[in-house]
Amino acid sequence: METLLEHILVSTYKAGMISFMEAHPEAYDEAAALAVSDNQPYSWRAAWLLWSCMKENDLRIKSHVNKFVKYIPYARNNQKRELLKMLLMMKLTDKQEGLLFDECIILWEDISMDPSIRITALKMLLKIARKYPELSREITLVTQGHYISTLSPGVKHSVNRLLKEITD
Repeated sequence: METLLEHILVSTYKAGMISFMEAHPEAYDEAAALAVSDNQPYSWRAAWLLWSCMKENDLRIKSHVNKFVKYIPYARNNQKRELLKMLLMMKLTDKQEGLLFDECIILWEDISMDPSIRITALKMLLKIARKYPELSREITLVTQGHYISTLSPGVKHSVNRLLKEITD
């Protein structure tokens, strides 16, 4: 049987979903549990809704960060992107950053992966490299040639703009 949150996720527009979350803060835990499950179509929508409602380093999300980090390798594509977008907004531990760095390298290097996921993974790599500048060289190596050639001109432009952060 569909829960109220699940019903909202598939039958309401974004503004209505956000209003629901504002009126029902207890739904954050259910949304976080859905975000790290394979309960489609709710899972990626729950992750997207959490990202849409959250603030920088959001305390409502903080207790779920470890689950989000660990679930990324198992998530479906849209879910991966939304989990990464949430994690980009959170302050992470060194261990979380290490796990994410490795996973984001895998995502970035997979040229068959959706460009939106790849560029979000690259944003996470750059966020971590700002904290650990010694990683910039590794990022430079995996952003050469064939890793970029399959991207559209618009995405290439965005990638090049992002990469200026580590080369300037």
